[in-house]
This record gives sequence, C-alpha cells and structure tokens, in this order.
Amino acid sequence: METSKKIILFDGVCNLCNGFVQFVIKRDKNDVFRYASLQSEIGEQLISERGIDTKTIDSVILIEPGVAYYLKSDAALEIGRELKGYRTLSRVLILIPRGLRNIVYDLIARYRYAWFGKKDQCMIPTPDLRAKFLDT
Repeated sequence: METSKKIILFDGVCNLCNGFVQFVIKRDKNDVFRYASLQSEIGEQLISERGIDTKTIDSVILIEPGVAYYLKSDAALEIGRELKGYRTLSRVLILIPRGLRNIVYDLIARYRYAWFGKKDQCMIPTPDLRAKFLDT
C-alpha cells in the first residue's frame, strides 16, 4: 500500500458518499488521495488497526498513513484543504468549534440514506479510476 497517499474511507453503498468521492476525484489534481469503502476488506483492516468504532463513525474517514486519521467534519475539512478552490473554505470552517461542526455532520450522516438513497452494492470504479481504489 502506498504510504505517500492519504486514504479516504467512505460508505460504499451511500449515494452521498459516492458523490463526494467523485467530487474529490475530479478536483484531486495533485493525486493526493486513494480510496476504499468502509465495507471492503482493506477498509475494515484500516479501521481495525486504528481502533475506530464504526457504530459511531460510519461515513467518511481520512487516514494520513504514519501521521494521523481524521473523523467526521475534521476529515471533510482536511480533504478540502487539498482541493484547489476549497482550501480557503476549509480554513474558515475549521474555525467553527468541532462540536458544532459535528452536530451538522452527524445530522447529515444519520439521514443520508433517506435523503440521498443507497446502492445495493459498493461502487465499482471505472477502469481508468481503478488504480485510485485500494480494494479493487
């Protein structure tokens, strides 16, 4: 596994999460990120190694191998810091207290299936994107 790439773990059956991954892929001009679904073998391994409880965290997790991992709104803002056009927004939003940011994050996460729908199976990347995914 590449240790120079940041890893985004996402809910592979969630339409909102899949849309977020597609959004990041299109804007990741410096090829910073790799992706894996939470439901995949590698996703479960990475979660287990860090002792993350998926009963309380079940949408987006950012792992910076050998450095740190980020959960909930921290993960989203750290991802935004790497995307041109979203760096400033991330720097501004990080000033909002984490507890307040996570209330909004948790609300969206709780209702994401009802609001955005759910797939029967995890997203299968197109052949040209396959190298960006760790679990294919």
